[in-house]
Amino acid sequence: MALLGQDLERPAGETAWTVLDAANDLGDTFTVDACRRVIDADLRGEAPARSDLAVLTAFFS
Repeated sequence: MALLGQDLERPAGETAWTVLDAANDLGDTFTVDACRRVIDADLRGEAPARSDLAVLTAFFS
């Protein structure tokens, strides 16, 4: 699995939306907040914080 934000087929923003749905279902507010920050950064055309990407990556572990 490529690092989030470096996978050209699935950018960090798209991955964050997927994780956001699952985290919402599980009531994982910490991950939901990280997803929202990644999505906001993606919409602004900025790189998301590495710490937020780490939360998204950890969600799949």
